[in-house]
Amino acid sequence: MPVKRVYPVPSDIEIAQSADLIPIVEVARSVGLSEDDLDLYGKWKAKVHLDVLQRLKERPNGKYIDVTAITPTPLGEGKTVTTIGVSQGLGYIGKRVFTCIRQPSMGPTFGIKGGAAGGGYSQVVPMEDFNLHLTGDIHAVGVAHNLLAAAIDARILHEDRLSDEKLAQACPEIPRLNIDPYSIMWNRVVDVSDRAIRNIIIGLGAKTDGRPRQAGYDITVASEIMAILALTDGYKGLRDLRERLGRIVWGTDKNGKPLTAEDLKVAGAMTVLMKDALMPNLMQTLDGTPAFVHAGPFANIAQGNSSIIADQIALKLVGEEGYVVTESGFGADCGMEKFFNIKCRYSGLIPNCVVMVCSIRALKMHGGGPKVVPGRPLDPAYQEENIELLKRGLPNLIQHIENARKFGVPAVVAINRFTSDTDAEIEVVRQAALEAGAFDAVLSEVWAKGGEGGAALAEAVVKACEEPSEFKFLYPLDIPIKEKIEIIAREIYRADGVDYAPAAERKIKMYTEMGFDNLPLCMAKTHLSFSHDPKLKGAPRGWTLPIRDIRASVGAGFLYPLCGTMRTMPGLPSRPAFVDVDIDLETGKVIGLF
Repeated sequence: MPVKRVYPVPSDIEIAQSADLIPIVEVARSVGLSEDDLDLYGKWKAKVHLDVLQRLKERPNGKYIDVTAITPTPLGEGKTVTTIGVSQGLGYIGKRVFTCIRQPSMGPTFGIKGGAAGGGYSQVVPMEDFNLHLTGDIHAVGVAHNLLAAAIDARILHEDRLSDEKLAQACPEIPRLNIDPYSIMWNRVVDVSDRAIRNIIIGLGAKTDGRPRQAGYDITVASEIMAILALTDGYKGLRDLRERLGRIVWGTDKNGKPLTAEDLKVAGAMTVLMKDALMPNLMQTLDGTPAFVHAGPFANIAQGNSSIIADQIALKLVGEEGYVVTESGFGADCGMEKFFNIKCRYSGLIPNCVVMVCSIRALKMHGGGPKVVPGRPLDPAYQEENIELLKRGLPNLIQHIENARKFGVPAVVAINRFTSDTDAEIEVVRQAALEAGAFDAVLSEVWAKGGEGGAALAEAVVKACEEPSEFKFLYPLDIPIKEKIEIIAREIYRADGVDYAPAAERKIKMYTEMGFDNLPLCMAKTHLSFSHDPKLKGAPRGWTLPIRDIRASVGAGFLYPLCGTMRTMPGLPSRPAFVDVDIDLETGKVIGLF
């Protein structure tokens, strides 16, 4: 084990920086990769070549496990900690294992959430690299995205000022597109939480500065290009990436015809910018087990899962007797539903087990406990035994377990223990989970004990993966858009019905006429409730789901209905996380990152 455990448990960054890491070439060698399979980024991280897949294509896949969670508090419930801890636990009991997780956005890292490398003794390391630039994939996404944005506005300008003859002479490869400037739905992006640029006016100044129009910025990980990176098929590689980038729809012409990146002849250049980002990043856990960190799509307006490529390579590397543990973003009604209906549909991979993370404090919140606010101390109700409050919140866990079972996949509940949780409270949750149909419910102590604290959970996962696979999708693709929406609303959220705003009705008609109605759905809604309203806790009943608009990510391969108010650019809190981050000028070490 590269790190020695001490108590009380130090800060995440202190633990990570005390670890005696294994050189990444040795981590690679432990799973059958040679240095020729790697592009090294220093001593502790590397990119893995996609041709590994072709070499191993006849090798059977390992077992495939998705880690998800109940509806969380704003503080999170330890899903990434558990993802890494389950992997470490599998390694601890002697299993061949690989972890696959997303790269975090630096917006939340420096904002309200902090990093996403796990915590305590279950982390991916070096955690500073993980949470910051890593190998530059997010920057590649941002540059490719903004190149398309610049190409759109440049084309609008030139079509406004040039005759057909002069336009054809200047760029014969692109015929006049007759762009409708009011149809543009492609914002610019930056990987910083910056609410002030959510809505902007561009093109101000002289005529040559562009046509003035309303626009805006999203955070980079909300880009459709990030979703494309995560859904690209590793066996098709650059060809699939190139085709998906070409299919991006960014607006329409004045007759309502969709316009694509291919129409602008920019998809090839975007692919060039993304070619290295297509290779997954190899790192390690604190127990020295291998981990892929690749892609980082949001789980509200995108699919919220790490890349298909990382999972495909990892499943081949561990082989038939091994295990791959991946993670879905936010609660199971967001990331897990999209993992099954979008990611598994495009990858063809069959999941063997779901790990459902829950915490006593989140269940108490769903039972009507006091408001949980990041940056403020937890109310005593969450730090003292309160069985009745806990029981009132159990319907949230029960509904998530029922939802997982609808996909035909066994669910193992991981009770992520915090120091204030009592044995009696844990037993109440365990019994409720088993009665709801969970395959097992196990105490997880991976934050404090690493792989040893995840050994019992790992044993339960191994047994669950031995169950016969009965995996199925929630809906077929060849049904109308509204029918798909209503199946998810009814079966996953338990809404009584769906209310469509006029804009949503128009988009449904338009996308159906364009032939996009056969795409899966990626519901964009709050992660803090089964409903569209973050104030509705527990397992709400007797409500209607409002769909205010529907947008298309044709390159990624999904439509995303907007439920209530959604933000694609976060804002910084009054006390952002970056105030604690600095560098030790004597040692050069990062301090204050968590």
